[in-house]
Amino acid sequence: MRILSCILLFSMLFLPALGSQIGHESDPQFRPHRSVEEARRDAEREKAMNKARAERIKRDTDKLLQLATELKRYVDKTNENVLSVDVIKKAEEVEKLAKNIREKMKEDYRIPDTTDIRP
Repeated sequence: MRILSCILLFSMLFLPALGSQIGHESDPQFRPHRSVEEARRDAEREKAMNKARAERIKRDTDKLLQLATELKRYVDKTNENVLSVDVIKKAEEVEKLAKNIREKMKEDYRIPDTTDIRP
């Protein structure tokens, strides 16, 4: 029973550390230390990507407002007995664009900091 306990303790303590070191060596993107120039370049790229994302979100929300206004006009023109195909298509456009905007807002362009990772 003691042998089994020792084996279990050994596997819990040492095998996860060995596995994490092996995984990093085989990953060509992993570099434990970045130079100051690489960190600055990554920060600039991250900032530019986030700025472009914010511009796309603004452009898309302007378009969403326009589509929603058009949808309201279409709905105002219909009565309770008639539902236009144009109204349904416009509602689908609004829904699709709103989902697209939501996904863009969830995007994250942060670059992982590998300077704190120790093999």
